[in-house]
Amino acid sequence: MFFTRVVRGLMCIKDTVVAGLRLAGDGAVRSEVRTFDTTTPGLLAMSAWLAEHGCTHVAMEATGVYWKPVWHILSDRRLHADPGQRRPRQERAGTQD
Repeated sequence: MFFTRVVRGLMCIKDTVVAGLRLAGDGAVRSEVRTFDTTTPGLLAMSAWLAEHGCTHVAMEATGVYWKPVWHILSDRRLHADPGQRRPRQERAGTQD
């Protein structure tokens, strides 16, 4: 069975990162979700798991600066990690009417 690999995303929280994969191919879709520690060994294990499944790009969501260590580990391992873009609080305040 042939599968293409797509990362659904990473949720970066203070102590953990939740990684979700969506594998689709040959008319079948399968999802896998794993939780990793935010320690260096945990992030390296997550990076290896993503690479093992053929992932080359990930999308991250995080609060604060919790995405930074994840981004550094993935970038060092040649995975493209996009933390998304956030607008400054002043800009967001005017759009919540």
